[in-house]
Amino acid sequence: MKTSARNQFHGKVSHIKTGAVNDEIEIELPGGDKLVAIITSESTKNLGLQVGSSAIALIKAPWVIVATGVDGIRLSARNQLAGKVTKLVLGAVNAEVVIQLAGGNSVCAIITIDSATDLGLAEGEAATAIFKASHVIVGVPT
Repeated sequence: MKTSARNQFHGKVSHIKTGAVNDEIEIELPGGDKLVAIITSESTKNLGLQVGSSAIALIKAPWVIVATGVDGIRLSARNQLAGKVTKLVLGAVNAEVVIQLAGGNSVCAIITIDSATDLGLAEGEAATAIFKASHVIVGVPT
């Protein structure tokens, strides 16, 4: 599947919490990293999602927040994936930040140059990719 979303993760559904309108879908990626998505119950049904089924999670890079020094901080965003910066490209206005996670997956974020500077981002440094469960688009392979 080709999309404009920089972050495309293939994994398996590891948990479904069913709600009246929305469902919480947990997707485990190769290497053990986990993502949480909030989608409508109708989408869960239409996609045929069940525990053990294959799923694809899409997250656009501008939806990813990058943070440093988050130890001990509680956030409302469900997805908080820690890793190390493996790529930092500084543009005229924005920066591309790639964070490699412990399980081997990578998350790409597009943030402002000011944010990259304020955070002191550099390749090899620790960083956390943060994004809301409602910003995860779920698909299934055909």
